[in-house]
Amino acid sequence: METGRGTLTDVLDEHVRVRPGALAVADGELTLTWQELGRRVDRCAAALAAAGVARGERVLWLGQNSFRVQELLLACARLGAMLCPANWRQQPDELAFVIDDLTPLVIIDQNEEIGETTGAGIAAARHTAARVIVHDADGPDSYEAFVAASSGRSAVRVAVAADDAVLLIATAAFGGRPNLAMLPHRAIVAQARVMAPFMGVGPDHRYLNAGPLFHVGVFMENFATLVAGGTNVFVRRSDGAALADAITRHRCTSGYIIGPMVDALVEAIREAPERYDLSSLRGRRGNPTYDAMVQPDDSPWGRRPGGYGQTETTGMATFNLLAGRDAIGTHGRASSAVELRIVDPDDHEVPIGETGEIAIRGAIVMRGYWNRPELNAQRSRNGWHHTNDLGRLETDGTFSFIGPKSRMLKSAAENIYPAEVEGALRSHPAVADVAIIGVPDERWVQSVKAIVVLRPDADPVPTEADIVEHCRTRIASYKKPRTVEFVDALPRVGFAVDYEALDRRFGGGNYPGGTTRSA
Repeated sequence: METGRGTLTDVLDEHVRVRPGALAVADGELTLTWQELGRRVDRCAAALAAAGVARGERVLWLGQNSFRVQELLLACARLGAMLCPANWRQQPDELAFVIDDLTPLVIIDQNEEIGETTGAGIAAARHTAARVIVHDADGPDSYEAFVAASSGRSAVRVAVAADDAVLLIATAAFGGRPNLAMLPHRAIVAQARVMAPFMGVGPDHRYLNAGPLFHVGVFMENFATLVAGGTNVFVRRSDGAALADAITRHRCTSGYIIGPMVDALVEAIREAPERYDLSSLRGRRGNPTYDAMVQPDDSPWGRRPGGYGQTETTGMATFNLLAGRDAIGTHGRASSAVELRIVDPDDHEVPIGETGEIAIRGAIVMRGYWNRPELNAQRSRNGWHHTNDLGRLETDGTFSFIGPKSRMLKSAAENIYPAEVEGALRSHPAVADVAIIGVPDERWVQSVKAIVVLRPDADPVPTEADIVEHCRTRIASYKKPRTVEFVDALPRVGFAVDYEALDRRFGGGNYPGGTTRSA
C-alpha cells in the first residue's frame, strides 16, 4: 500500500487513519489494533525522549522476539533515532563490544532464559551511561512501567527524513568483529513495496516472526506486512509447540519457518494433533508430513524463491522469480529498486560474461556502517555500495553470484565468518596456527571444521573437546567448531593459507553458506 511519503511514521499514521480497528500485531494472548499500536508507540516515543533519546541516538534490544521490537522500531522512527536488535546468542565479551561500539542511551534486556549472558555482557561493557530496562519483568525498572510513566505527556513528533537511518543490523564480521548496517526509512519502505506483491502480502496477511529479529531475512516479510497493513505475529522462541500454537491461535498465513523449525513443528503436532491447526499457513519445505498440513505457497516468491542479497541492501537485491527457468544466470535479475554493476578493482564495469565485484546503488541500499568511517569510504566509493562479493552478468541479462571475496559458512540461518572463529582459536595458548572450513551437514547445511596446528611445546596437549570448549566460551556457541583436525602445518600459497587445498583434503567447500545464497 502506498502511504504517500516515505518514513515508517507515515506508514503507521496512515494505517491508524484508514484501518484503526484492524489487527496490527499479536504476541501470545496480546493483540493490538493499529489504533492501539499507534497509542503505545506514542507513549514509548515519549518515554524514550524523556530518557534522552533524540535524533541520531541509539536504543539496543537484548532480547528474544517480541511485539516490543516492532513498537520500539516505530517509536525510534518518530524520534529520528535508531533501534539495534542485537544477537543475544553472543558471548558476554561479544555483547560488550556491541554496547561499547553502539553507546546506546537505553538498553532493553531480558531476564528469562538469556539474562545471565546478556547481564554479563552489560556488566562487561565500558559504556555504562545507558539506562537498562527489563522487558519481561515487573516493577519500577520494567519496560511496561517505563512506557506507562509517559502517560499524559504530549506525543513526540520529530521532523524525520526518509533517508534517516532507523534500524541497525549486524552484518559481516570479516575483520573478526561485526559491523552495524544503518538501514534508513526509505530502504525499509522500498524493499517492502517490492517484496509485498512477490510474497502475496496484503492487508489480510498474517506473518509469523519465528526467526530471530536480528536477521534481515526475518525482517523482509515483516517490513512487507507492516507497510501493507497486515498483521505481524511474534513468537519468543522457535520450539515446535510455540510455533504451532501461534499459527493456530492467530491463523498465520506465512512464517519464517526453516529446516529445524519444520521438524520441530511436525514433532509437536505428532504429540498433540488435536491441539493444533496449520491449515491457514502457506508453505512448502520438502517435509511430506508438514506439506500435508499447510497450503501450497503459490505466490511468485513461493514458486521461485531466492536470489542474491545482503543486510546492506535490506535483503534481496536480485530475484530468481524475475528470470525465466531457462535463464543463464543462477541468481535471477536485479530488483526494480536497484541498479547493479560488475566492476574491476579500478571500478570500471567489466564486459558481460566476466567476473568482478558486485556494486549496487538504489533505494534499498544502507546509509553505511555505524561508526566505521574508513570502511564506509571504501565500500561506498563513487556512489555505489561495493558488496565485497563477486558476480557476473550473463548475455541474457540475468545475474550469477560467484562467491565472496572472503569465505562464509552458514549453519541453518546463521552466517559464520571464519576470521572470527580463527581469532577465537588463536587465543588458545597451545594453538600455533588455525584455519576454518565448512563441511556439509545434512541438518544444518554446513558445520564448522577447525584445522589446527599446535605449538610444539604445548603442555598439556589439548584434545578436540578442549579446542571446541575454548571457542565456545569466547564466541556464540553456534560458531564453535563441530570437529577439529590436528595437522603439522597449514598449506600455503605464498603467505596466504591455501583454503582450497584444505577443502580438498577435509571435504569442505560450497561457499558461501553451503548450496544457496540468500540475505
